[in-house]
Amino acid sequence: MNADTLQAELEAAGELMVTVETFEEPLELHRHDTEIGTEEITLELTDGELVFDVDAVVGYWKHQHSLSDYGL
Repeated sequence: MNADTLQAELEAAGELMVTVETFEEPLELHRHDTEIGTEEITLELTDGELVFDVDAVVGYWKHQHSLSDYGL
């Protein structure tokens, strides 16, 4: 995955869901708790940091919150 693309999408949406090849469940990234570097992403959690490679991200999508987000 491209770090610049992920950063742009995160900035535009405020939060982003990502699928990471080493985790079974998708992760939710927010502008306030995520740092996307050129090679690594750091996610600040309540009990520590989760760090994974940008290249391990295999998909992303906007996290939906409203009917209009779903086109309804």
